[in-house]
Formats: sequence, C-alpha cells, structure tokens
Amino acid sequence: QVHLVESGGSLVQTGGSLTISCAASGLTMSRYLVRWYRQVPDKAREWIITEPISGASAYALSVKDRFSVRRDNVNNIVYLQMNSLKSEDTAMYYCNVARGAESYWGRGTQVTVSS
Repeated sequence: QVHLVESGGSLVQTGGSLTISCAASGLTMSRYLVRWYRQVPDKAREWIITEPISGASAYALSVKDRFSVRRDNVNNIVYLQMNSLKSEDTAMYYCNVARGAESYWGRGTQVTVSS
C-alpha cells in the first residue's frame, strides 16, 4: 500500500524560507516523477513543480526562481525548499506521484506566510 506524507509546514514570515518534505512508503520515489501542488480554500489545486526522475525540474511562474526540489533517495523523501516567501504562497501543499494508472496524494501540509 502506497502512502505519501507531507510534513514541515508552519507559519513563516514574509521573505522567509521553509523546507517541507514528502515521505513515501510502498513505492520508491526515485523511480517516478514527483509533482508538487498547492491549494487555498475555495480554489482549485494549483500545480507548482514537476520533478522528473532526471533532468531539469519544471516550475510554475509563480514559484520559479524561489522554490526548488531535492530528492533524498536513500530515505525515500522529496524536499521542497521555499525561499523569499510571499503571502500569496499561503496554502496547503501536496505532493503527488503517478504510477501507471494510479495517482497518489498525501494529506498535505499547511504553509502560512504572514507579515
């Protein structure tokens, strides 16, 4: 059974940095493309990053040059590093892994950016 667990969300000041993580069990994330999304209440889930198995990541314009992804293949974790945080980055953040016809999501971790 596959489980993804996001963690590390917290309250952070505008301009600050935060790293959140996505830990997997039941699959080896190094073998799959990983996507990050975020969602605010009453709005659709927004794609922000695609981290391929190899090669360059793809970023939404809203986070490009501020967010980055790093894989820890030993511990089966993917990290999302967020810098220069803005109030509009406040959201629930989710990781997603697609394996064949299955798409796996965690429950999310809340990031709140406040001045």
